[in-house]
Order: sequence, then C-alpha cells, then structure tokens
Amino acid sequence: MPSMTKKDKKFKILLLIAALSGIYGGFAYGQETSIYNERAVQNLVWEGKLQRTVEFLSDSQCDGRATGTRGGCEAAFFITRAFRKAGLLPMDGSYSMSFYTADSLRCGHNIIGMIPGSRKNPVDSYIIVGAHYDHLGRLGGSLYPGADNNASGVAALTTVAEMFSSMKLLGKVYSSSIIFVAFDAKELSMAGSEDLWKRIEGKRLTDPISGRPITREKIKLMANIDQIGTSLSPLASGREDFMIILGGHSLKRDDHEWLSICNRFYGTSLELSGTYYGSENFTRLFYTLSDQKVFVSHKVPALLFTSGITLATNKTYDKPESLNYPVLRNRILLIFHWIEKMAMY
Repeated sequence: MPSMTKKDKKFKILLLIAALSGIYGGFAYGQETSIYNERAVQNLVWEGKLQRTVEFLSDSQCDGRATGTRGGCEAAFFITRAFRKAGLLPMDGSYSMSFYTADSLRCGHNIIGMIPGSRKNPVDSYIIVGAHYDHLGRLGGSLYPGADNNASGVAALTTVAEMFSSMKLLGKVYSSSIIFVAFDAKELSMAGSEDLWKRIEGKRLTDPISGRPITREKIKLMANIDQIGTSLSPLASGREDFMIILGGHSLKRDDHEWLSICNRFYGTSLELSGTYYGSENFTRLFYTLSDQKVFVSHKVPALLFTSGITLATNKTYDKPESLNYPVLRNRILLIFHWIEKMAMY
C-alpha cells in the first residue's frame, strides 16, 4: 500500500476535527441525520433540469437578456418565480430592485431574496451568493444566447437557493442568513452590483425578519458564480471536471481549506485551481471582471467560481449544447456544500 502524502494526512486530520466538533452535522452529538439530509438534497440537482433552465434563458424568448429589454424582463420574471417557489423571502417587500445604468438610458432589475438563518432568533450575519443574468441581447440582428455567460451561473444560483430552502424545511438552522442575488447589468460596467452596494452603504437594504439594515460589517462573505458550465478551456491536465476558484487569499485559511475537504467528502472530486490558468497577472485581472469586484473593493471576502473564458464567450454560438451538464452538476454541489459550511458558524 502506498504511503500517505502530507496532504492526505492533513485531510484526515481535518475530517477528524470536523467530526469531533460537530460541523458535519453533529457527529459528536449523534446527529447523523444532518449528513443524510445534506446528501439527500443532492437529489434536487439533475442534469436535465439544469439544461432546461439554461435552454429557457438562452432561448429567443429571452432574446439575449440585454438590460432594459423585454428579453431581460422575461429572464427576471423566470428568476423571480424560481426564488418565490424556493421560499426565499423578498427584500424590502419585493424580489425586484430597480436601478438606472450610468447613462440613465436603461432600467435594470436585480432579483434578490433571502433564506433566513433563524426566524426565531434573527441573526446579524449574512452571506451573499450572486450570479449575473444579463447578456448582450442582439447585435447587428444576431442573437447572443449567453448559455455559459451566464445562464449557467443563473442555473447554479437558483439550484443552490432551492437546496438551501430544502435544508431549512428539514429543520436546519444556520448561523448566517443567505442572500441570493441575480445581478442585472454586469455587461454595463457592473451597474447591478454597484447599485446593491450603494443600498448597503446607504442602509437601504434591510433584513425582512428583523427590519434592521444589512451593513458592510455584517456581510461575512460573497460568492459569485460567472460562466461555470463548460469544459471548453480545461486546465493543464486536460481534465473536463475542473473548476477555477479565485479570491481564496481573501478568506481565512480554514475557510479556504473547506473547499478541498468538501470536494473530497461529498465526492465531487473536481480538479480545483486557485489561479487563472497559472498566471498571476491574469488571476488579478480576471478577479476584477465580475460582480464580486465591488465587494472586494470594500474588503468583503469574496470568491469567484468559474470555468473560464472560452472561444464561445460573447459569441453567437454560446449555446446550451456546448455545456457539460454532468460537470456543471458537480460544480453546483461543491458550491452548495462549501457555502453551507460557511453558514454554520
């Protein structure tokens, strides 16, 4: 039998610590049902369902999902229905928060809802999970479907929301409330995420249970999902089942370690990279190109989950059939399990 590597030994030690501390559902207290529920909730994620979501958002009915267009509104309505069905609480009485872009010519709509950590004892800690839903619309009469960019991220966002809702129905209580945001106008200088931050700074975003403002110091972390559906730009190994996770440096070391632990414990077994294809310069650049940027600039720990830019990015052939749905499913499972661990303390 081959000897254990230092990495394997460290993983086993971390699992033992997790078991003894109860973070995997209370092993030390005999509450094995939580682990069962965590694995059972994976049944909510199947490839056909993900594909149908991507197909709808990439269809001519959504017409490329440009901000301020009828197609963009169709996508917003779809996400609102998904949030309502999952039982997310509307923020400030509505799932939709409107804003104008910098040129004041387009009205965008962030779609936002919350899974409360506890209804009985409202918590003052929040995790924000986001994905932009807008895309390029039609240019020169050609439709830009945006299947990977970013219908794939929206499919992940709505699925993770549904998974958390199911865990709450099973009696799970979290130490942090989880706010889900489908950002509009990412393609217009990230106007949607900028507007959300202005609401936070102005104390105009309030907890639907406590009524108290959600301020910067109450935001534990932000997780952004952008282009997560393909295997068209693999890492150096050539494996299809990979995921790029940028921003690990902004987390506490233990929080970052949980990515690898969850990846192994829950069997997703993805190849994970903490850099953008090994380049420090491109890693820094790519980390500033999506909606986590405004959170990073205000010192909020933030991760970007992605499968990278491909030759289909921002092209007319970024279509649903180019996505790798089995791998997308595993990426979503890892994101859910990691966020759940972060929400537990």
